[in-house]
Amino acid sequence: MPSWLLLPPTYQEGQRVPMILEIHGGPYAAYGPHFSTDYQLYSAAGYAVLYTNPRGSTGYGQAFADGIEKTYPDSDYADLMAAVDAAIASGAVDPNNLFVTGGSGGGILTAWIVGKTNRFKAAAAQKPVTNWTSMALTSDGTPFFGPYWMGAQPWENYQSYWARSPLSLMANVKTPTLVVVGASDYRTPVSEAEQLYSALKLQRVPTALVKVPDASHGGIAARPSQSAAKASAIIAWFDRYRQKPGTAANSTNGSSPPAGQ
Repeated sequence: MPSWLLLPPTYQEGQRVPMILEIHGGPYAAYGPHFSTDYQLYSAAGYAVLYTNPRGSTGYGQAFADGIEKTYPDSDYADLMAAVDAAIASGAVDPNNLFVTGGSGGGILTAWIVGKTNRFKAAAAQKPVTNWTSMALTSDGTPFFGPYWMGAQPWENYQSYWARSPLSLMANVKTPTLVVVGASDYRTPVSEAEQLYSALKLQRVPTALVKVPDASHGGIAARPSQSAAKASAIIAWFDRYRQKPGTAANSTNGSSPPAGQ
């Protein structure tokens, strides 16, 4: 599984630095060795950035892209955790200073990951889907999402919709999670982010909701000012929970919810 690990400009051999797992959207898309403003800003703030192409990514053949068919997002979880483990094994990453973020499909996976493991110090779910039923019936692609993504309409197979919704895992979440969405997002509607934010508040998990004014789904970072503000909000959130050198590790790091959850 192709992966890239971008190290901070101040990195010195032998250091272990905080790391952000950045998950791409789509999910039929792919990262590559290309310039990204967000990655450079994260790196300049002292974080290594791991970006990878789990199953469902394009460019590796049809079978690889179809590896998430009717199982997304859980089918990508093991791929992403394997990439994190490999980054830690490289010796450059502090296993007690892990963070996770992503937008759209990456936002879904961020919300899913914090319901599956407590190994990340903090998370930032950007423009996520959190409830497939409400998304399928309020998105700008209403005729498409039910039949294509789920294989049925919500009233025909509601169990599958709920089982694949990050909200179904909210009882497990302990990770401080920032929620970010464009105020004019009609692909993953604002209500999806608001549901996640409300659930986190009800679970007494530290959270905040950032709505980027006049921003659509694909245009959330179209303006330089919006791009900088979004990245700054995420960095500030991660910095709040970042373990500084010489401090004790959080006892929840590396733990997972009980088996079967």
